[in-house]
Amino acid sequence: MRLRPAKPLQTTEWLNVPEPVTLESLRGRVVLLEAFQMLCAGCVSHSLPQAMRARELFSKSDLAVIGLHTVFEHHTAQGSKEALAAFLHEYRITFPVGIDAPPDGRGLPRTMTAYQMQGTPTTILIDRQGNLRKQKFGHTQDMLIGAEIMALLREDGSPVSGQQQAAADNGCTHDGCAAPTQ
Repeated sequence: MRLRPAKPLQTTEWLNVPEPVTLESLRGRVVLLEAFQMLCAGCVSHSLPQAMRARELFSKSDLAVIGLHTVFEHHTAQGSKEALAAFLHEYRITFPVGIDAPPDGRGLPRTMTAYQMQGTPTTILIDRQGNLRKQKFGHTQDMLIGAEIMALLREDGSPVSGQQQAAADNGCTHDGCAAPTQ
């Protein structure tokens, strides 16, 4: 498979962070980018909770979880920064969320267009070197996305931190957890 660099995010504003986030600034970490809309049932019930679980499970030094609010329908209801900020607060979403830049004229938002997204939710994985490694429209099972993140984290041989390292230190491998010897 030929690797291709992830395209830059084209955003107008960021929430939950003091400064705008760029993919370049996240190099060295795997990036889980979740493209969503506030009024997308699949986003609210599946992809955003999944992104929050990934954020809790993996160390911030290993995985950057970011959201991209990409509005292509119901602009009046979900197009304001204030509405998005209230949504993020109510759903306790604390990871950085960028607002996709509107199109030049008619069409889809700019990052959505650059990535040729089919809709929301769209889950994107970017490796430590900034290459696009996965892009999937619709729901992905937790176990599958977790395995894909782990594969990318281990790809360059770098140790992983957090709960994964604790499991390895306790005799756990991908095959299972060994009982302590006496």
